[in-house]
Amino acid sequence: MGSKMASHPSSACRELLARLCDYLDGELAADWCAELERHLAVCDDCRVLVDTTRKTVLLFQRYGRTALPAEAEARLWGALRQAGCLSSPMARDISLPPENE
Repeated sequence: MGSKMASHPSSACRELLARLCDYLDGELAADWCAELERHLAVCDDCRVLVDTTRKTVLLFQRYGRTALPAEAEARLWGALRQAGCLSSPMARDISLPPENE
């Protein structure tokens, strides 16, 4: 079950993604929490996703928004473009820098 998320997420994986914010914020109903936790017990990919997202939120809460060095930011945007990540519908609201940066 560990490789499901990368290629074809199950309905349980999609359900977890749909409820992730409420789950991490502690606002999800107890029955949904129990169901998601059962799924996390058997799905390595979702467990990694939840743990990574939780850590990211905690780091942001602790340190706030910090500036990325210009060279690192340019490399990051280049890598995202090269990987095709910026052409997805989820990226449509992102304010992108010019491609030559």
